[in-house]
Amino acid sequence: MTVTKHGAHGSGTEPVDVNDPRLSRFDIVREGARRDDIEIVTYESQFEGTNSKAEKRVVRNIALLFVISGLAAAAFVVFYIVWPFEFKLGNARSDYFTPILGITLGISLFALGFAILAWAKKLLPHEVSIQDRHASPSSDDDRLIAGQTLAYVADELGVQRRPLLKGAIALGMAPLGVAAAAPLIGGLIQNPHKDPQPMMFHTGFDPVPNNGQRVRLTRQDGSPIRPSDVSVGGQITVFPGIPGGATNQYADSPTLLIHLRADDAEVARKANEADPVNKGAMWGNYVAYSKICTHAGCPASLYEQQTNRLLCPCHQSQFLIIDNARPIFGPASRRLPALPLEVDAEGYFVAASDYRETIGPDFWERP
Repeated sequence: MTVTKHGAHGSGTEPVDVNDPRLSRFDIVREGARRDDIEIVTYESQFEGTNSKAEKRVVRNIALLFVISGLAAAAFVVFYIVWPFEFKLGNARSDYFTPILGITLGISLFALGFAILAWAKKLLPHEVSIQDRHASPSSDDDRLIAGQTLAYVADELGVQRRPLLKGAIALGMAPLGVAAAAPLIGGLIQNPHKDPQPMMFHTGFDPVPNNGQRVRLTRQDGSPIRPSDVSVGGQITVFPGIPGGATNQYADSPTLLIHLRADDAEVARKANEADPVNKGAMWGNYVAYSKICTHAGCPASLYEQQTNRLLCPCHQSQFLIIDNARPIFGPASRRLPALPLEVDAEGYFVAASDYRETIGPDFWERP
């Protein structure tokens, strides 16, 4: 039962000198409880005697759970580093990368949770206390008592006199800490641009795999696109005109082809020509930008004709099309790469070259 008092803590009782060296730590804890009007109804060990067989059995079980947690977390880190993760068509080992990480991390966290619950329910002493409610602040003695109470609780956890648990906790928690840090530092393990021909710089618009011929911009059905197919102020999603260009095999290639209005195109052209990377990327009043958001890889596909903004629906990043698709709102910190445009002899749009910047989120390219 809880009641409210408006006096000091432990008012109406004669306090005990908590600085008396004859008092044990539990005596000080009990005095603190008394001063705070707490009645300790029950406080008893769950075992008969110290280091009994039953206690040792519980300690072994809890230690085993900590060890399982640590081994599963260590497995998470190992699989995160060594298991192939690059997407490949068909039944590939990379298909199991995410499930393996989920299973190992899940086992680690479940084992850790069960270990903590078992410690609290099976190992700690049973305590039943009743406390009244107070409104006034604590005295210096009360603060001393609080400190001693925390130290007593630490003693009652029994880590110091149970070296098996101490080692199991270290073995279980250390790999789990590494597992938590692995995704944060994983991108630093290998530079994706170290190869002479980095894969992140190549999409389906690369002319090299296409026998050196420039790749046409096509609809999803593979039909090529002429400038007259896109109305003024309109836009269309295009794909590389190669086998499988509109499939997941080239998931980095979807591009938004936009036909700007004359005045907007003039502004965009000045911005393009002033940029050393995007110079010459426009064709007439047409511009093309990657649809892969540079924040998290979502499809940036919501085009606002009146404001010339391209919106990503996932995290609300916005890119200004007439200023080299510069991010102007949201978490994206890097602009959308531009696809250089030309028209071939038959009047169809082609990519003058592959993208000149990496597609999507790329740590190594962030400012």
